[in-house]
Amino acid sequence: MTAAGVLSALAALSATLCVVGVLVERRRFRNAVAGGTTVVLLLMASIAAIPRVDVGVVDLVTALVAALLIVFVLVLTGFLLVNGVVMMRREGRRPANLLSLLAGLACLAVVVLVPLTLQLENRFLTTVTYVTLLLAAHLGLLLCSLLAYSFVYGRMGVRPGVDFVVVLGSGLIRGAVPPLLAARLDRGVALWAQERERGGDPMLVTSGGRGPDEPVAEAVAMADYLVARGVPSERILREDRSRTTRENLVFSRALMTERAPDHRCAVVTNNFHAFRAALTARRAGVNGQVVGSPTARYYWPSATLREFVAILAEHPVLNGAICLALVVLGVLVGLDR
Repeated sequence: MTAAGVLSALAALSATLCVVGVLVERRRFRNAVAGGTTVVLLLMASIAAIPRVDVGVVDLVTALVAALLIVFVLVLTGFLLVNGVVMMRREGRRPANLLSLLAGLACLAVVVLVPLTLQLENRFLTTVTYVTLLLAAHLGLLLCSLLAYSFVYGRMGVRPGVDFVVVLGSGLIRGAVPPLLAARLDRGVALWAQERERGGDPMLVTSGGRGPDEPVAEAVAMADYLVARGVPSERILREDRSRTTRENLVFSRALMTERAPDHRCAVVTNNFHAFRAALTARRAGVNGQVVGSPTARYYWPSATLREFVAILAEHPVLNGAICLALVVLGVLVGLDR
């Protein structure tokens, strides 16, 4: 079998794993990785089949791909740098708000490093470049896989018949519901109303404890927001002990199980947080789909990068081992040049 045939067979296997994974349990990051791996293998299979084509066509395709890749990296670098500046101006200089700026600087370093290595032909610099490119390719694949799968997951509709709609808290500002949290609550009310139109009678669950700088628990402020918009107070459960997303889901699950042991729910958060919340919901044993509410465009890139880092941090040994293997491979290839 040719190289293209082998790669195509591996792509088919990876695609099968992705589809089966989605059918069995859609709330797994491995589904995203399998989907991303499928795309990469298909691209590699296409490249492997190129030698059968006329040499002139190969040169043209190679030049076009290289040009598109360079333009993409430059545009991405500029976008991340600009977004990083906007985030600092609007949200402050907290570490979490610097991620898009740091990512832009990392892309800029790669943009500078590659031509510099080609010009100087220094063995140490060459080794650093190989290591950097391998790590960038690995992290880029994981990030693109996450973005693509999160997009697909976010468009998987909630099946009718939910017993509860859980809205996760995200912090108050001077005791009031901020726009980020209001978007979650509005989406939760919309789902609740939709289920009632279908003949159901679900309850809303507001989930969030009281922070050290908050006059009331988030769950209470969220419930007040819902009541002000026409939701009967008796149709709202207030989970007011949680401090983290996991506690949001664990404590909410306890409240729901107490009233309906075989319940099914929908969980509402912001779109950038939906897939990681879904991963957490699976581990917490919550039987429900997680849906996302809209987020300000300027806020989304940095928030998505934060979610990506958090997902990687949940598997430190595996990701650390892969990165270490790539570093060793980069060093070996670089020293061999």
